[in-house]
Amino acid sequence: MLDYEAEYNNRARVPEHPEIAERWSMLAAAYRLAGNTELNQTYGVRERHRYDLFHADGEDAPLVVYIHGGYWQRGDRKDYSFVARELNAAGVTVAIPSYSLCPAVSVMEIGDEIQACLAALWRKTAKRPTVIGHSAGGHLTAEMMARSWGSFTGVPADLVRSGYAISGLFDLSPLLGTSLNDALHLSKGTARAASPLFRPPSPKGRHLIAAVGGEESGEFLRQSREIAEGWSKVGIDATCEVIAGTNHFTVVDELIRPDSPMLKQIVAMAHETEEQ
Repeated sequence: MLDYEAEYNNRARVPEHPEIAERWSMLAAAYRLAGNTELNQTYGVRERHRYDLFHADGEDAPLVVYIHGGYWQRGDRKDYSFVARELNAAGVTVAIPSYSLCPAVSVMEIGDEIQACLAALWRKTAKRPTVIGHSAGGHLTAEMMARSWGSFTGVPADLVRSGYAISGLFDLSPLLGTSLNDALHLSKGTARAASPLFRPPSPKGRHLIAAVGGEESGEFLRQSREIAEGWSKVGIDATCEVIAGTNHFTVVDELIRPDSPMLKQIVAMAHETEEQ
C-alpha cells in the first residue's frame, strides 16, 4: 500500500530544505531592495491580504502572478521576492501575494482570497495575468483557471486563461490520512471540492503547463501527469513538463536561472496572454 505520508512530506524527503529556504530568503531580501517595487499593497481587509508588485521596464510589460507554496499553512510573499528578478529582466512585471493560512481559514477560502487579489490587480493594471505557483501555489494556479469570475464586477469572465503550475497538487484526497491534514482539516467532500483536477474550465483559450521535478515523489509526478491528461481530454491545451535533476524545492531555482527552459516558457506564455 502506498505510504502517502512519505510521498507528500517533502520536507522529510529533502533534508537540506532549511538551507534552500535560507538561500531563498537572502535572495528575496536583496531583490526587495534592488527591484522597482510597490510593496505591501492591499487587496482585502485581513492582515495577510497584501501583495508586492515588481515592475519590469515599459508600460506594456505583461503580468505574472506568483503564488507561493507551503501546503496552505506556511510561507509569506516576502520570502519569494527573488522569483521576480529574472522575469523582470525578461520584461515581465511580477505580483506576489500573501494569503491567510490554514487552520485559520480553509483551502477553499484561500482560493477566494487569491481570486480577490487577482481581481484587484486587474482593476489596478488592466492586464490579464499569467498565474504561476509552486506546490500549494501550483494547486491555486489551476484553481484560478477552474473558478468562475462572474461575481467580480468589471472583471473578465475568463480572467485567468493561462497557468504554469510547478509541483502542484490537483487532487487533495491523498492528504486526508497524512499529518499535513492536521492543519488543513479536509474531509472527503471538501478535499474533492477543492481539487481542480475534477473541475476543468471551459477549454476556450486556456493553456496550462504542469511542471514537476524529475526527482520528486511518484505521487507528485502522477498529479502533474493526471491534470495534464485530464484537462487535455476536454480540449484544454495542457501539458506536463518533467524538470530533470530537480526536487520539490530546487525546481523553483529554475525561475532564477536565465537560460532555464522553464523561465523562457513562462515569459513566452506571459506575452501570449497579454496579446489575447
